[in-house]
Amino acid sequence: MSVELTVPLVLATRNAHKVAELRRILADADLPIDVRTVEDFADVPDVVETGVTFAENALLKARAVATATGVASVADDSGFRLDVLGGMPGVFSARWSGRHGADRANLELVLAQVADVPDEHLGASFVCSAALVRPDGLEVVVEGVWAGRMAREPRGSNGFGYDPIFVPEGDTRTSAELTDDEKDAASHRGRALRALLPALRDLVHQSG
Repeated sequence: MSVELTVPLVLATRNAHKVAELRRILADADLPIDVRTVEDFADVPDVVETGVTFAENALLKARAVATATGVASVADDSGFRLDVLGGMPGVFSARWSGRHGADRANLELVLAQVADVPDEHLGASFVCSAALVRPDGLEVVVEGVWAGRMAREPRGSNGFGYDPIFVPEGDTRTSAELTDDEKDAASHRGRALRALLPALRDLVHQSG
């Protein structure tokens, strides 16, 4: 079925991989939505993630972008949770070692923190909250969880962040050893974005 893309949606990111992932999900669902990014609009502010939960940060970004563009917006926030650390690094995942985006330092720190913890207590998960904010004020927040355990050392090169030390349930490979298609089907962000499909379908109907 070929449908002209007429319903605009802004994904609050500059990450091309996230855009491609959402476009694939929408295509599979046969939804006529034209995904744009903040780079398609002038004067969209960078949003400081001051929330203490993934949901709060996703909403902060989606609200800011919807206000700045006047277009329905989707944003996400995600991170790595280790059971034995009480769910941390959590929202601090990207800056766990004290500097934002220092992937190797973050991995080394969390591995050192649980070096003496028995393997059976290394349950872990990736969590993603995704938020849709429409110009009419409607807000929808959903969550996707990818459960598994933490590996003792990094393995694999197809990933970033904590991918090299996360082993999904039912697998022996780390997330960084999976193919892109395998990650699309199982990942926390994919699950969260698919959970938004009913709200996005309603967006299409409201625009029709």
